[in-house]
Amino acid sequence: MTVEQSNSIKNTSITTVNVAVAVIHYKDQYLLGFRAASQHQGNRYEFVGGKIDAHETAKQGLIREVAEETGINIANNTAVKLGRLHHDYGDKQVCLQVYRIEVTAQQYAQYKNLSYGLEGQKLTWVEKAELLAGHYDLPAANKTILAWLQLPMQITVTHPLSHFDAASNPMAAWLQYHHEHITAGAWVYMRTKAAGTENSIKQLLQLRPDIQAITPDHLDMDKADNVEANNQIIASHLTQIQLMQWSSGVAKEPMSYSALSTSLPLIVSCHDVDSINAANQLAYIRLQQQLPPVIGIFLAPVECTQTHPDTPALGWEAWSNLAKLADMPVIGLGGLSPMMYKQAVLHGGVAVAGIRQFLK
Repeated sequence: MTVEQSNSIKNTSITTVNVAVAVIHYKDQYLLGFRAASQHQGNRYEFVGGKIDAHETAKQGLIREVAEETGINIANNTAVKLGRLHHDYGDKQVCLQVYRIEVTAQQYAQYKNLSYGLEGQKLTWVEKAELLAGHYDLPAANKTILAWLQLPMQITVTHPLSHFDAASNPMAAWLQYHHEHITAGAWVYMRTKAAGTENSIKQLLQLRPDIQAITPDHLDMDKADNVEANNQIIASHLTQIQLMQWSSGVAKEPMSYSALSTSLPLIVSCHDVDSINAANQLAYIRLQQQLPPVIGIFLAPVECTQTHPDTPALGWEAWSNLAKLADMPVIGLGGLSPMMYKQAVLHGGVAVAGIRQFLK
């Protein structure tokens, strides 16, 4: 969602302050500042950043603010857009434009013992696991960023159930294949494309307690007999069709209710400008209602795929232009391999996803 789109939703008489946020890290060490008690949202940790000047782009403001606050020159580091967050604090509205920057080994060695910034603020490097576990009190606007940081570099998508139609028992074949071929510790989108598969997903999670699952929104995984699997289910997925139905207001009540009220974070599928705008709208409304955030979008197809050979591929340039519109992290999908992660990052993504080349 652009600032202009955000202002059309909110009270346009209140000025929006654009802020560049730098999530600076070296491997699993993340840099945090500490706000003085006298500051807005004081006595809390925060990521480095500050107001973007009127003549600056977000990345220009990011580079300047990091240099002014810490002395670290990130002009030649890759800045990966995580997303944009629109917050209303009552006295002011803020748009946080969030980027993740990994410093080099040389930069980390130079600044790892930095205790104070150039503006006198306390600075500290913290472990990612402790950061994500909530051991550091952050302003409310920063908490969605922690959810974004949990996304892995790659996400495995299961074969649809129809892929095993030739088997005497397709459901059993689906279960056995994915039990054997999902890599250890993977995030997995359970894309069965069939109703009534809750029990198979539950069985797979029981067989593979090391994996984390993204489940289709239409599957009811919250029933009592599925409770032991719930700690592995980390997000619900909306298809583009479901998303656009919600956006147009013609969705059936159960889907509409779920899209706005599910207790799980969401990942949505997008293929074009309209669906990205709808995802941005959904993310903003969920944030305003203090619901778990939209943590990412599958933007597809980057390349041609075997499953949808007649669907035109976006190609990296068009994919990158669409990714810039998203207010949340973007995951490349469609004809990709895990080896294409760096290519996705250079084009504005945070991760890659796929089926065949992501299963061992």
